[in-house]
Amino acid sequence: MRTDRIFARLDREPEPPKIEIPRMSRHRVVLFGATMAFYLAIIVAVLTSSWLVELDWKVMLFRPYEQWPQLHAFLDYFVVLGQRGPTAVMVMAWLGWRSWRQHTLRPLLTLGAALLLLNMTVGSVKLGLGRLGPHYATQIGSAELFAGGDIFPSGHTANAVVTWGILAYLATTPRARRWLSVGSAMVALGVGATTVYLGTHWVSDVLLGWAAGLLILLALPWVEPLIARAEAFVFLVREKVRERRRTSGATAPVPVPTPSVPAMVPQRGHDEGEAPVREPVGAGSGRATTRPLPARPYQPARSERPPVVPAGTRRPPHTERTPRTAPARPLGG
Repeated sequence: MRTDRIFARLDREPEPPKIEIPRMSRHRVVLFGATMAFYLAIIVAVLTSSWLVELDWKVMLFRPYEQWPQLHAFLDYFVVLGQRGPTAVMVMAWLGWRSWRQHTLRPLLTLGAALLLLNMTVGSVKLGLGRLGPHYATQIGSAELFAGGDIFPSGHTANAVVTWGILAYLATTPRARRWLSVGSAMVALGVGATTVYLGTHWVSDVLLGWAAGLLILLALPWVEPLIARAEAFVFLVREKVRERRRTSGATAPVPVPTPSVPAMVPQRGHDEGEAPVREPVGAGSGRATTRPLPARPYQPARSERPPVVPAGTRRPPHTERTPRTAPARPLGG
């Protein structure tokens, strides 16, 4: 068995592949019209309490879960394939890997658009008709409409059709589309039949759920232009963010070390008795500039003022005054 091809298919493709987007062909329009007619017929049959409501009660009173109890444990887990939370997480993980590998957001956006349409259409009909389920029925033979319920159509069934059918819708080859269509149809049929077996839905709920999910899948080509515009907008925003990061990283200012400047000592006013403060050497000049210091205060010489000797004290020999001599007068004066 060659594993190189398997691992090669797990790598990311070098460029986005050319995928043919389904278009609303005449065949698809005919199927959509026929499914819509079937959808409306089921609603009218339930509103008028026709033979379909009688069939609902016969199957409910038959209690399939009591006829084949050995299947109950398995079908309790199988019906999870119709719950929106677990199935959406599983399918979203697969489509997310597809989006990363093929450089496109179309698989994820298509799934989001399909689930949004499903919630809007099925949710509005559920709340509008307000039908009660088999376990909460109050009157035998009644359609149990407008009683505050939310059971019609079956959300499990419609979700199974849309969630697993989206894989066939997004298939890239005809062979994969055929196999995935068969697999998703089997899962959707099984989930619908399981809800009837467990007694959580009427038969008419399941029929309307199948039709509701199929309508969503058939109408997706009409939503493809909106999906393409949404994908282009997301990619445009991503490129703008990347460009902003590149430009901000390229033009970031480089920190320049500032030269250390000696602190300037503020000059203070001084009194006459205080010595002036020298100015510091200028940082940018080539020579030092200082103020000249003032002259020292006058101090009298020792010889000009003789020391004071107390009376009665003999002067030391070296301190005896020398007699002053009169200045010499010039002769002939």
